[in-house]
Amino acid sequence: MRIAVTGATGYLGSRLCGALADAGHAVRAFALRSAGGGGGGGDVEAGLLPASVELAYGDVADVESLAAAFDRCDAVFHVAAAVEAWLPDPSIFITVNVGGLENVLKAARRTPTVKKIVYTSSFFAIGPTDGYVADETQMHQGKTFCTEYEKSKVLADQIALQAAAEGMPITIVYPGFMYGPGKLTAGNLVSRILIERFNGRLPGYVGHGHDRESFCHVDDVVAGHVAAMEKGREGERYLLTGENTSLVQIFDMASRITNTKAPRFHVPLWLLEIYGWISVLVSRITGKLPFISYPAVRVLRHQWAYSCEKAKKELGYSPRSLTEGLSETLLWLKDSEMIRF
Repeated sequence: MRIAVTGATGYLGSRLCGALADAGHAVRAFALRSAGGGGGGGDVEAGLLPASVELAYGDVADVESLAAAFDRCDAVFHVAAAVEAWLPDPSIFITVNVGGLENVLKAARRTPTVKKIVYTSSFFAIGPTDGYVADETQMHQGKTFCTEYEKSKVLADQIALQAAAEGMPITIVYPGFMYGPGKLTAGNLVSRILIERFNGRLPGYVGHGHDRESFCHVDDVVAGHVAAMEKGREGERYLLTGENTSLVQIFDMASRITNTKAPRFHVPLWLLEIYGWISVLVSRITGKLPFISYPAVRVLRHQWAYSCEKAKKELGYSPRSLTEGLSETLLWLKDSEMIRF
């Protein structure tokens, strides 16, 4: 098949392009060209994709560039998103995550060859699960949001479901907290936290273990995307998640795997939130995005636990154990000389 992938130079998108190319598909990678053209960051990142992947530069805010990229394609993976807990200009979340999906749908409607769209949503679009485990039947209440990112993904989810109701051949997937080898973006937060932990910049546990997240290896999520293209029913939602646990337990597992000492104390969330506010103020001066922002800490005040039984049953989704995945990730970080143990 000829397949277009938006967000192709991101953490998930780049690994999806590789998997599709390895499977023998003709892949067209849609990527944002860096300001100033050749030699910029986006162009360098595109150079890391498999040689067989065709590049198409554009912007999800530009429907014409999307339509050109989708030309003669059989399927589209819309992975592109602004993934951050905080940005100085929150309108970017709406422009990219909501407007981007609307433009992808417009471009797909103009492309008669496109027979399948797989849209990458987020567990945030399902909503928090304080005290229970949710599945795809849960709809976000839409009243309060921890981050502007969460709000944008909820709005985009509504657009995707409406498009499906109108007959668009769209399948929606909802990854959990992804981790594993790959680009150290906000989407690969677990690896970034482990780097801080093993380099002594995060000496204590994050919180007291009351948070709960659904951790999933990026390559399992990639396999889930491919399966959604091949087997996913149109208009259906599929959670591509994994084991539900806390960051405290992640730290304990990492200590056991590496045979290193576990942290001796807990950093309370109220203190982290103060640090997050200060980090945001500093970011407004320096222009560098903060590692911890106050909206990110608000996420940790909730639980985000999900069941992926539907994806297992219908897509053959098979997430690896957290112990296996973390072992691989820690070894990759060590081999990449980002941590020592």
